[in-house]
Amino acid sequence: MESDLLDLYGRASDWTGTKVGGAALVLDASTTCDGWNVRTLMNHMLDTQRYFVGKARGDDVALSQEPPDLLGDDPCSDFARARAEMLHTFGEPGAIDKTGPALGIAFSDQLLHGWDLAVSTGQNPTMPQGLPEAAYAMIYGRFTDEQRRGVFKPEIVIPSDSSAQERLLAYTGRDPARGM
Repeated sequence: MESDLLDLYGRASDWTGTKVGGAALVLDASTTCDGWNVRTLMNHMLDTQRYFVGKARGDDVALSQEPPDLLGDDPCSDFARARAEMLHTFGEPGAIDKTGPALGIAFSDQLLHGWDLAVSTGQNPTMPQGLPEAAYAMIYGRFTDEQRRGVFKPEIVIPSDSSAQERLLAYTGRDPARGM
């Protein structure tokens, strides 16, 4: 299970990383995340990875409602460093056992925010095969209505024959039609 989670995070963050270069060209563009531009979203993504690494190391860390400005002059390098640190930290023996569902949440977060970046910057938002299914299985039904507030928008009702990517997006309050 540990190597599966690490592989899922690695694949999702690799795909998301392919969206960072295009997004870095339009940092002031609005995003699918209410009130955030691309810069704010990318700062959140870096802050989230910093948070998960800190938790895995036993540091006293917290996520901010408004992400700190962590994005430097080279967003691709910033993202690559954060990704490498996540893979290194969670690749340590026992790290995943010690942190419970953290890496699964980080994986889902990377995948969803990769879609946000792609849609917000006119890039292809089609997630790699197998990743939406895994993320949906990991998070569907695991959040109470109270826990969803501030994390996801209300779930969107979609047809029952929708794809795994559409189900994942709808569950997290993202309109799957935006990426079409």
